[in-house]
Amino acid sequence: MTLVRTFSTAGRVLGQIRHDPRTVGLLLVVPSLLIGLVAWIFTDTDVFQTIGPAMIALFPFIVMFLVTSISTLRERRSGTLERLFSMPLGKGDFILGYALAFGFLAVFQTAIAVSFAVFVCGLEIEGSIWLLFAVTVADALLGTAFGLLASAFARTEFQVVQFMPLLVFPQILLGGIFIPRDQLPEVLEAISDWLPLSYAIDALTAVADGSEDAEWIWARILAIAAWIVGSIVVGSITLRRRTP
Repeated sequence: MTLVRTFSTAGRVLGQIRHDPRTVGLLLVVPSLLIGLVAWIFTDTDVFQTIGPAMIALFPFIVMFLVTSISTLRERRSGTLERLFSMPLGKGDFILGYALAFGFLAVFQTAIAVSFAVFVCGLEIEGSIWLLFAVTVADALLGTAFGLLASAFARTEFQVVQFMPLLVFPQILLGGIFIPRDQLPEVLEAISDWLPLSYAIDALTAVADGSEDAEWIWARILAIAAWIVGSIVVGSITLRRRTP
C-alpha cells in the first residue's frame, strides 16, 4: 500500500461524486433536512433539546453507511475494481482511498448538520461546539467504515440494505434514543455498552448538556476510532475483486 495510490483512489472517488448532484445532495443536505424535520415536529416543546444530539449522530451515520456501501459495491459489480486490481493497486489502497474520500465529505456534512441543528433549529449546547463537531465527524466516519465493511460481503445493492438490520438497527434501538440506556434490561444494556453508535450518542448528549468533561468525551471518540479502524481492516481483507 502506498500513499500515492491511496490518494489517487480518493481523488477519483471525489471526482465521480462531484458529477453526481443527487449523491452530493444526499450526503450534504438530507441529514440537515431530517434534523430540521425532527425539530419542527417538536416545536414549542423541550423534546428536541433531549433527542437532538442523538439525531445528529443518527442521520449522518445512516446516510454515510448507505452511500459508501452502494458506491463501493457498484465499483465491484461493474468490473471497475477488477480492472483497478490488474494495476499495482492493493485492497488496502482501495479501501483506504474510499475511506479518505468519504471522510473528507463527512467533514463538510458534519459542519452543515451541526451548524443547522445549533444555529437554525436552536439546539442549545452547554459544552464546546468544536467537541460536538469532533464527535459528529467520528460518527459519520463510523458510518463510512461500516458501509465499506458491508460492501465487502454484499453482492447486490439489495443485500447492502439487508445489512442494515444487522449493523444499523440494533444500534439505533439500543443506543439510548428511545429510552436511556441505563433503563434497559441488564443484558441489553451490556450489549449496548459495546456498540459504537452508543458511544457517539452518549458523547453528543454529554457535550450538549455539559454533564461530562472533555477527557470523558475523547475517550468515547477513541472507542469509535477503534471500531472505524477495525471495520476498515476487516473490509480490506474480505473485499472481493468482482461479484460472482
